[in-house]
Amino acid sequence: MIWKEHRLLLGILIVLFAANVFFFFTYRVQYQSRLQDAAQRLHDAEDGLAKARGTRVAAEQQLASYFKVQHELDKLYNERWSTQTERLTSLILEVKRLNAATKMEPVAYTFSEGGASGGSQDRQRPGSIGTSTVGITFTVQGDYQQVRRLINLLELSEQFVIIDSIDLAGSPGDPKLTLDLRLKTLFRDPNGAPAATAG
Repeated sequence: MIWKEHRLLLGILIVLFAANVFFFFTYRVQYQSRLQDAAQRLHDAEDGLAKARGTRVAAEQQLASYFKVQHELDKLYNERWSTQTERLTSLILEVKRLNAATKMEPVAYTFSEGGASGGSQDRQRPGSIGTSTVGITFTVQGDYQQVRRLINLLELSEQFVIIDSIDLAGSPGDPKLTLDLRLKTLFRDPNGAPAATAG
């Protein structure tokens, strides 16, 4: 038989075939394992990237929110409060206009200046905003509807006005009420701590 004559060669071929089969299956298992590891690393990297993007978006939103708040604070500090010389006249005119709108003209206005929150010691304190308080006191007479309308107009005013105290008095049988009203407002101290601008 021919295989008996080439027994050695056939044996070598069988050994080589067995070695090839062993190598093929071993390589395939290792390759599959490496492929799965690579897929897992890719998945982990994509998860990390998604988290990093989420963190970045949240940080950008927080930064935008900070700049918006800073802008609103600057606007409040520099425009709504402003300095006494810039806004006191317009404040007085606004209070007079509201009194005239309710047909309750006071005889006189009294002004009182409170302490500045931006004094030399306060200006050195972190977070000090450098403001001073001015109070406006006046007495008017009118019926309940007029009093109510005046208070409502003051609360809706574009000026930065705080109703500090209200004293209401009346006598039985008389529809007229006497209203003692004290308003106060804040003014930016020109020598106070400037508002920090968003950089």
